[in-house]
Amino acid sequence: MDIIQGIIIGIVQGLTEFLPVSSSAHLIFAHNLLGVESSLAFSTFLHLGSLLAVLIFFRADIYKMLRAWLLSVGDILQHRFKEGFYSDPYKRLAWYVILATIPVGIVGVLFESQVDALFAGALYVPGFFLFVTGTILYLSQRMASGQIDMSHMGWFQSLFMGLGQACAIMPGLSRSGTTIAAGLVMGLDKEFAAKFSFILSIPAIFGAFILQLKDIGLSMSGDGAAIILGFIAAFISGYFAIKWLLDLIQNKSLDIFSYYCWIVGIVVFMGSIAHIF
Repeated sequence: MDIIQGIIIGIVQGLTEFLPVSSSAHLIFAHNLLGVESSLAFSTFLHLGSLLAVLIFFRADIYKMLRAWLLSVGDILQHRFKEGFYSDPYKRLAWYVILATIPVGIVGVLFESQVDALFAGALYVPGFFLFVTGTILYLSQRMASGQIDMSHMGWFQSLFMGLGQACAIMPGLSRSGTTIAAGLVMGLDKEFAAKFSFILSIPAIFGAFILQLKDIGLSMSGDGAAIILGFIAAFISGYFAIKWLLDLIQNKSLDIFSYYCWIVGIVVFMGSIAHIF
C-alpha cells in the first residue's frame, strides 16, 4: 500500500464511520477498487483516527462523564449509589454507555472468527447488508420525532442501542445508522440519538484496537507512512463528518443516505453475483 492509497482509505474510513453508510462495507470496496489487501488490523488502526475525532469533538461531555463515573464509583463505596445515579445525568450516561457496550463485546469475543470470515468473503455480503442499512434508515425516518434526551434516558433505551451496535458488527451494516435508528425507535430526540451513538463508538473502537494490537504492529512494519497518513486523514474527515451529520439530523432527513445505501448495495450485490466485481 502506498501513501496515496493510505490517505484515500483514511478519508473513506473517517467519513463513513460516522455517516450512516457503513465504514466496514466502504473499506472493503475501497480495498478492492485500489487493489490492496484488506486487513482488519489496518482498518482497526484507521478507526483510531475516528476515535480521536469523536474524543475531541465531544471532549467536554466525555470529561464530565469520566468525572461523574469516578464520583459514582465513590458513591458505591459510600453506599449512596442510587441517590447519586438519579441526581446526575452524566453519571447515568456513563453507566449507560458501559451497559450498551456489553452486547458488542460479547459478540466480538464469541463470534470473531465468523465475522472475520464474512469480511474476507464475497462482495455480495456487504452489498446485501448495505441495502439493509438503507432500509433501516428509511423506516426510522418515517417515525415521529421522540422527546427523550439525556436527562430522561433509561437503561432499556441504552441497551437497545447497544444491541443495534452489536448487530452492526456485520460488514455492510452501518454502526452509526443502526444505533441512531435504534434510538429513534426508542423515542430518543434525534440530536441526542446521534450524540449517544457517537459516544457509544468510543469503547467499541478502543476495544477492537486492543484486541488487534499484535496484528497492527505487524502490518505497520511495511506500510508505516501510509498508515500514519491514513490515520490523520481519518481523523480530519471523521471530525467534519460528525459536525455535518449533527447539523443534518437537526434540520433535514437522512433519506439521502437511505437512497445511497440502496443504490450502492444493489450495484455491488448484483455485480458480485454476476462476477463483475
